[in-house]
Amino acid sequence: MNPLLDLPTHFASLSEKPIVTRVAFEHSGVQIEGRFQLNEFATLERDHLEFLRLYLRVRGNLKEVERLMGVSYPTVRTRFEAMLVALEVPAMPATPAPPKTQTISALEKGEIDLEEALRRLEQS
Repeated sequence: MNPLLDLPTHFASLSEKPIVTRVAFEHSGVQIEGRFQLNEFATLERDHLEFLRLYLRVRGNLKEVERLMGVSYPTVRTRFEAMLVALEVPAMPATPAPPKTQTISALEKGEIDLEEALRRLEQS
């Protein structure tokens, strides 16, 4: 049995995404032919895919990604943003910062933690 290769999804002169025309299940011998599109995760380049796997493994904790990769936090943020661009995830519109009194009230009620309160207060 031949070793499995990574699916080639990027070619320097092409900007289009590939179409898969046959899917084979080796052990059962079943083969399906048609025109199948790959989802956005299947067409990620290897470095973005490896970053995504690490990000998911640490449950979205970018500080932990920073520690495990041994790079600076700004580098991790840059790689994260590049991965989002590759996935064509649109940026969220900026939300206006809540008034200081709302932030303090939410902190007192236990709705947010101290870190979140400080972040909000810095934004306002």
